Amino acid sequence: MAKNEEKSQAKELKEKLFSEKKNGFLRMSEKEVAKCDKYCEEYKNFLDKAKTEREATAYIVAAAEKLGFKQFHKGMKLSAGDRIYTLNRNKAVVLALIGSKDISEGVHIAAAHIDSPRLDMKQNPLYEDNEHALFKTHYYGGIKKYQWATIPLSLHGVIVKSDGTSITVTIGEDENDPVFCVTDLLPHLAQEQMKRTPGELIKGEELNILVGSRPFRDDKESERVKLAIMQILNEKYGVVEDDFLSAELEAVPAFKAKDVGFDRSMIGSYGHDDRVCAYTAFSALFDVKNSTKTAIVVLTDKEETGSDGNTGLKSAYLRYFIEDLAECFGTDGRTVLSASECLSADVNAAFDPTFPDVIEKRNAAYLNYGVCVTKFTGSRGKSGTSDASAEFVGRVRGLLDSNEVIWQTGELGRVDMGGGGTVAAYIANLNVDTIDIGVPVLCMHAPYEIVSKIDVYHAYKAFKCFLGE
Repeated sequence: MAKNEEKSQAKELKEKLFSEKKNGFLRMSEKEVAKCDKYCEEYKNFLDKAKTEREATAYIVAAAEKLGFKQFHKGMKLSAGDRIYTLNRNKAVVLALIGSKDISEGVHIAAAHIDSPRLDMKQNPLYEDNEHALFKTHYYGGIKKYQWATIPLSLHGVIVKSDGTSITVTIGEDENDPVFCVTDLLPHLAQEQMKRTPGELIKGEELNILVGSRPFRDDKESERVKLAIMQILNEKYGVVEDDFLSAELEAVPAFKAKDVGFDRSMIGSYGHDDRVCAYTAFSALFDVKNSTKTAIVVLTDKEETGSDGNTGLKSAYLRYFIEDLAECFGTDGRTVLSASECLSADVNAAFDPTFPDVIEKRNAAYLNYGVCVTKFTGSRGKSGTSDASAEFVGRVRGLLDSNEVIWQTGELGRVDMGGGGTVAAYIANLNVDTIDIGVPVLCMHAPYEIVSKIDVYHAYKAFKCFLGE
């Protein structure tokens, strides 16, 4: 009897002292799960309509304006409850809800990126080789190049002519559109190719997109297939070959976002990294009615290539926005930033049972276990990370727990195995308390990534309680 009592005491003590790790589905009522599934339907719609950073900003600005957001300008008169936005070169957007507290007490920032790995067209992309018309590409972001061969691709972007006229291009998304493809060797003839290292199975200069094969009927000229393609583009868009020099054309997977699994518990799509955090952040802000502190959502470009450039967060555009906003209330940006807090909204790697060796299981993120809080990112010796303070981690823990957000912690792989970075360091460098928080992703940076619907919904809940404080 004493032995049984001892076990009972041990169990009680374990429940009191040990971390509870339980699948989020088992912690939610059927009503909550249904709410989560409904939320994810509109997220899937966003994924299909916003496959590039330009499309994402257009979608977000249109949605924001419907909710009463006004374009911000320096010196604007603002008061609590006002909703504003600023657009940076059609590739990044900052949204804000003015809070009731004095802005000198700081703002709450959620920062996500809206660019994803893809294939960019080179400045002189179109060429003909043995009566095949192809586009030369330069891949954007960290990819496994072989994954981009033999999948349907769509073409998105803008062509800006020398007179400044801008032409929007979207080909391959409509059911009646053609698609494009990077070709690969058949196994029967790939003996030499298969001797290459995995990273060289498809080389960068072999990521050539097949765009046509029928020659112009006049047989007196060379490059007749290229000529036929240019004729099509000229008739449809009014462009000539030199217009490619001032074009931004991106090839992305032509897949649609779909439910994954017999139980429909997951979403498969291109671009979860990081549009899943972008969507949950801005939709959370849209649903906040009133906030105490001014709430800001920044949706940025260029994260996948290091955040450089005037639309990436190494740029000063966010700092300038906050300085101009502070000036509207008679204070300075330095004061505001030093009192501010930020959730750097970016994804983390989900544990994959097929490849367990790259993950340290005790500190990994798992599908269905909620939004993932990542204290530090970087690689190896924490290189490139901001590493949130214990005080701020404790603050975030308390916020999530008090708002019944299902959450977990995780890091990006084993020490010395890999690692990665986010935009956290660039905001922390402005003297802002910053921590990473986002959705775990399977197959990250692949043309088709997978997330859990439960994790998506609890990311939304996390951002909403933070932005609504």
